[in-house]
Amino acid sequence: MSDFETAKAFFDACETGKGWAGCAQYCAPDAGFSCQADALAQTVTLADYCDWMKGLLTPVPDGRYVLKSFAMDEERGTAVAAATFHGTQTGEGGPVPPTGKEVASDYTYVMQFDGGKISHMTKIWNDVQAVRQLGWA
Repeated sequence: MSDFETAKAFFDACETGKGWAGCAQYCAPDAGFSCQADALAQTVTLADYCDWMKGLLTPVPDGRYVLKSFAMDEERGTAVAAATFHGTQTGEGGPVPPTGKEVASDYTYVMQFDGGKISHMTKIWNDVQAVRQLGWA
């Protein structure tokens, strides 16, 4: 599987709530994670992020992504995906009882490869806007 195919398979598995169990095959076991968003400030491993995404689909059970762009920079061994996450908080498990509010939140994944596996991922995301849309702030 090419790095591009691996990145696409990882992206779909992560965004559809497969958790680390469904994403690990595409990643280095110690893959790092970074995001300059308060909601993910304490998340430093890709394993923890994948499980966080899985957990997000409990309060937002209809969560889904609309992919806008997906590209591979072979020279730098990096894949970039841009998408919008859509969903409605109708489930329990969020920071507040179900609000029934919808979110449409843009984000980007920058996935770095080493040896055919994702070794680090950076998420670019404005969590403040998403939290406000859901009525969590």
